[in-house]
Amino acid sequence: MPEQPFEPGQAIAGTGAGGAMDLATSEARTLEPTPGGPDATGPRDRARSLWSDAWRELRRNPVFLLSALIILFLVVISLWPSLIASGNPLSCDLAKAQEGSQPGHPFGFDGQGCDVYTRTVYGARTSVAVGVCATVGVALLGSVLGGLAGFFGGTWDAILSRITDVFFAIPVVLGGLVLLSVVVTNTIWPVIGFMVLLGWPQISRIARGSVITARQNDYVQAARALGASNSRLLLRHITPNAIAPVIVVATIALGTYISLEATLSYLGVGLKPPTVSWGIDISAASAYVRNAPHMLLWPAGALAITVLAFIMLGDAVRDALDPKLR
Repeated sequence: MPEQPFEPGQAIAGTGAGGAMDLATSEARTLEPTPGGPDATGPRDRARSLWSDAWRELRRNPVFLLSALIILFLVVISLWPSLIASGNPLSCDLAKAQEGSQPGHPFGFDGQGCDVYTRTVYGARTSVAVGVCATVGVALLGSVLGGLAGFFGGTWDAILSRITDVFFAIPVVLGGLVLLSVVVTNTIWPVIGFMVLLGWPQISRIARGSVITARQNDYVQAARALGASNSRLLLRHITPNAIAPVIVVATIALGTYISLEATLSYLGVGLKPPTVSWGIDISAASAYVRNAPHMLLWPAGALAITVLAFIMLGDAVRDALDPKLR
């Protein structure tokens, strides 16, 4: 049967599916996809970067919020300890040695008659300063050396890998006993330098693997094909996408370096008096732990809370920056 010509405005019937459509062409609408996908009901969300998405996850993580508040408090009392401690940590009275809590001295006195509360507050400055400076030094040195090795490869990568193997074979505490035993200065810089010297290989390995992974991505190959220089590839394309694992490890390692400083000071090769440090106070209190346990309780508790806060912060940052863990 010859086909009938279709007139505009004519109703459509006989769809061949056993029914009829009485929708005229003048009533037909152009169907457009719903913004945000076929199942979406609102406007399409803007694409978020890894960092903005991570920050959004961190703000909803109670572990991050709690650890961040503790660290913020530690930073504040490290910068301005006189806000909560008006005494002098080096002012001692032997007549009050090993005495317990008293009005105005809630933590009691140590073996030299010094106020334990004041020394605990002022000890945060030294411990946090050592941990932050050591972490920054380790992160910078390890990232630069590992990133260059992962990007260029070849002989440079092989040499750096063998050097890191040598440093990994050195026990940290034993190395501190050997290297710091000949240092006579009372500043924190020898301890920081020792931590940087033995801590950079771990960050270097992580940075190297992250750069190798980022270097193989299509956007890096496209930028190279368009004539981008090595410096531009490293700074604009590889580093922003390879720095996340380094930040996670460095955040967790910060608490480890604070604990290491206390360990070396306890062994007598780290910080030395008259520097105020939790490790020094713990070492001095170990001889009086039976008669005056409060001398050990407060600096050791402050150290444990600080290390735990940084470890919790590192775990929260790791979960936020790794989409596989969500």
